[in-house]
Amino acid sequence: MKDFMNQITEAWSKPMSLSHQIAPRVDPFTHNTLQKYGKISLCWAGTTPRLNITDPEIIKEVLANKQGHIGITPFALDPLVLTLTEGLTLLEGEIWATHRKIMTPAFKLEKLKGMISIFAESCVLLVEKWKKSIALGGTSEIDVWPDFQELTGDIISRTAFGSNFNEGNQILKLQIELQSLVAEALQSSSIPGLRFIPTKKSQRRKSLDKNITSMLRTLIERKRTLMRTGQTNSDDLLGLLLQSNDENSLQSSPHNKNGNKMTIKEIIEECKQFYIAGRETSSSLLTWTMVILAMHPDWQEKAREEVLTVCGKEHPDAKTISQLKSVTMILHEVLRLYPPTIALYKHTYQETKIGNLSLPAGVDLTLPLLLTHRDPELWGSDAEEFKPERFSGGLSKASKNQLAFFPFGWGPKTCIGQHFALMEAKVALSIILQNFSFELSPSYAHAPNTVMALQPQHGAPIILKEV
Repeated sequence: MKDFMNQITEAWSKPMSLSHQIAPRVDPFTHNTLQKYGKISLCWAGTTPRLNITDPEIIKEVLANKQGHIGITPFALDPLVLTLTEGLTLLEGEIWATHRKIMTPAFKLEKLKGMISIFAESCVLLVEKWKKSIALGGTSEIDVWPDFQELTGDIISRTAFGSNFNEGNQILKLQIELQSLVAEALQSSSIPGLRFIPTKKSQRRKSLDKNITSMLRTLIERKRTLMRTGQTNSDDLLGLLLQSNDENSLQSSPHNKNGNKMTIKEIIEECKQFYIAGRETSSSLLTWTMVILAMHPDWQEKAREEVLTVCGKEHPDAKTISQLKSVTMILHEVLRLYPPTIALYKHTYQETKIGNLSLPAGVDLTLPLLLTHRDPELWGSDAEEFKPERFSGGLSKASKNQLAFFPFGWGPKTCIGQHFALMEAKVALSIILQNFSFELSPSYAHAPNTVMALQPQHGAPIILKEV
């Protein structure tokens, strides 16, 4: 743990050169361990053995979890973490299967296509804000990182809560504050018992949690009443979730007293999950896409030409979005080099066999996306270079192994919101390219690091010019 902290502190103390070889800075300990000991290596996190795995075939077995012996890492079940959400990503077994089944209809491609106009509406507000800061015929320097966090938060509020999106935005602000306080408490949790002392900050955490839950409960109850009386439609995520929940048959189950139906508390937790997953990952993807296209003006121009050819000056819709081949390739390559989640973390709860390894119970498993995504044996000698053309034949042909690329996870627990995130990114990027050309500001410092997601430590100042 001392080595881990020293290496992170050292790596994050200064920016790096402008290249995509970010692993030694973002995750120095895992990078160094794999360099020394290979694709499967063991280290100790305090008293817990931790196995790092970058072999795609073994990763596949871990994520398939056919024996059912591998689950969520205990850290994710820390009461502090659960303050943020107890939603889908933190569930296991039958209760997870029930929630996933109920939520899936809301994230079906056909339903998401109906939300494209909402994505565009939020993006237009951002474009107008940026245009106001640009003098006539001139340029403007803007840190796009906070703006994209605001944009993706606004999109989640609009798509999740429809006409109640202003209330959704109020909840979002409280959640952002709670997230910050939880992150701070987790960092200081090395002092035993500190988190249980009723300090000003711990009291504020409790108060925020109570307020967020209360506001969501009111919003959900109101939506449910309006839906039952036919006074509102169910085309937002919450409406679709409530509709699917009502349609699901009631069957008794030892884990879920409501049968195959979610309780109001469980729906509240899933609404919290919408925000955390939707805002963090999407803002990370959009920020790094802007930074990388500023570094690679040839690809920026190619993407702009494609958007103007396919969409003209009209907003992208469900039909045009599917024709944006270069934009899709660019987003996949950004997800390869700068995945919002840099690793997946699992834990063995019973003795289990994966590949030729026999693992006892109680082992943490780390699956480092960031490192697997840039393995030369899987991607070739140009693995650290930005080359969207590697995805020209689709995802399955981009590398030597299909599981060399898994930014949204893989198997039964693949991220339910991956289509939402990619569609949102395509709409946002298209509208930005229709309106601006951009380059990195001289003040930009290349310093990727991880907090909730992979983000620019010192922001992402970009110089915008209207086109």
